Amino acid sequence: MPGLVSVKTPPETPALRISVSDENLGRNASGSSRSEQVNPKMNSPAPRRPPSPSTSRAKPSPDRGSGKKKSPPEKVEIDESSLDNPDLGPFLLKLARDTIASGEGPNKALDYALRAAKSFERCAVDGEPSLDLAMSLHVVAAIYCSLVRFDEAIPVLETAIKVPEVSRGADHALAAFSGYMQLGDTYSMLGQLDRSIESYKEGLKTQMEALGDTDPRVAETCRYLAEAHVQAMQFDEAESLCKKTLEIHRVHSPPASLEEAADRRLMALICEAKCDYESALEHLVLANMAMIANGQETEVAAIDVGIGNIYLSLSRFDEAVFSYQKALTVFKSSKGDNHPSVASVYVRLADLYYKTGKLRESRSYCENALRIYAKPVPGTTPEDIASGLMEISAIYELFNEPEEALKLLLKAMKLLEDKPGQQSTIAGIEARMGVMFYMVGRYEEARNSFENAVIKLRASGERKSAFFGVVLNQMGLSSVQLFKIDEAAELFEEAREILEQECGHCHQDTLGVYSNLAATYDAIGRVDDAIEILEYVLKLREEKLGTANPDFNDEKKRLAELLKEAGRSRNKNPNSLENLIDPNSKRTTKKETSSKKWSAFGFRS
Repeated sequence: MPGLVSVKTPPETPALRISVSDENLGRNASGSSRSEQVNPKMNSPAPRRPPSPSTSRAKPSPDRGSGKKKSPPEKVEIDESSLDNPDLGPFLLKLARDTIASGEGPNKALDYALRAAKSFERCAVDGEPSLDLAMSLHVVAAIYCSLVRFDEAIPVLETAIKVPEVSRGADHALAAFSGYMQLGDTYSMLGQLDRSIESYKEGLKTQMEALGDTDPRVAETCRYLAEAHVQAMQFDEAESLCKKTLEIHRVHSPPASLEEAADRRLMALICEAKCDYESALEHLVLANMAMIANGQETEVAAIDVGIGNIYLSLSRFDEAVFSYQKALTVFKSSKGDNHPSVASVYVRLADLYYKTGKLRESRSYCENALRIYAKPVPGTTPEDIASGLMEISAIYELFNEPEEALKLLLKAMKLLEDKPGQQSTIAGIEARMGVMFYMVGRYEEARNSFENAVIKLRASGERKSAFFGVVLNQMGLSSVQLFKIDEAAELFEEAREILEQECGHCHQDTLGVYSNLAATYDAIGRVDDAIEILEYVLKLREEKLGTANPDFNDEKKRLAELLKEAGRSRNKNPNSLENLIDPNSKRTTKKETSSKKWSAFGFRS
């Protein structure tokens, strides 16, 4: 987590999510890595998983430790009545730090930290905000996070944020900033991206008020927030923040600095997500030059993989192969033949060779990658393995081997199911599994998978994203196959609202939902509503999209049949759809980018 100041953790301290200085507020290191949303509708057969352009959001493991352990502190019995002693709070807080450092266990440290906070609260002077209290609450929240008790950490942090008064100076600003960022990290670990981003925004606002708009530390926070926006698929906001970060680093950093390289890698990721491949390639080439100038050979190889991805998207296959092979040589020499970085390049080559029709080579690279993931080297994270398995499953899906693809997705989900902050990723896996279950006619399992994905996406604050709308549409199709027509109508209606807002009326996914909704209305006897939707869709195609799409003739034929049954002729000037759906109709309970692949499953009568 970026901060107003940098507080070094002693080298012998275990790498828990707590870093507390004796003089200043510590910084919670629980910044969650923005694991990429798994999108079952990727245009590429293998979902892209570019490396994070910054290590600032590296997710910690709550149970890991490093360095030498201190001997555990002696057990101290504390009389509750002595909490009024102003010397007791600092003593208890030191005991909490020593307990954490010794590896004795976070529960005892939590007890000390809670008592310290209570002591600071009792000893606080009326009307004077206590920074010691804020610091102790930050430590309490960090220990809760290390125990995976995130729900208990949130109210503690909300209390801590209210303690400092920013107008009192830099120390109070630092305390408020640290609280907001730690709260954002905690929401992120719960998968609540919308609340996480709001907390980060408040932290950035506080930091800018204290340091100004052009301080290098503000640039760190801007990049941190930009990565959060990328995770939430809010690419315009991410691009704006990343541009600000680049501007600040141009002023304060030398040319071709590591900071600028990290910014450009993030900007390339954003441009790629917006399909602006030429701009993405430009940023990656500049980042590559900066890394070469700084002697960062491994990072240069990672950027080469990103450059290969862009060449692949541009169908410049020879250049993509060259970039991948160059990266592969470096990874093998620096990390070993069985490192997951090597496997990730194998997956990209498998994707490339599938696209160029070399299926034997594609399958061979998939098998090589799977052998590495089956016996990972020490230090390989479950997230790395799961991401690789998801990409390979997408290629097996293209091989028309859905059962094998499903097995790989199940393995990936099991690796992530106990990991905090992975709810959106798991939801994406479940949505992809739902698609494959649907393809092989296992409709009940498809519906269950989509339902699980919908529940997680609602909880994570993504209920207004285009991806969520597409998942609702797919769940509706599964419900149709199970003859749950009323449920399907509700799902299509909700999907329609979301996709109209996020994609517009003329987007192929929105048009697919219109067609599905019309067919559903026809099935439940709302023929007039079905006719009106089809008239609207045909008008859109005729006036704005053209009639070459094969769905046009199908929809025109269906409309003619409905009109014949109703004894009507086609209305060439249909009404807007805004008031078509009955606002009193029953709705389902409210709790990555779509692609043309999903539209192929459109419900057609």
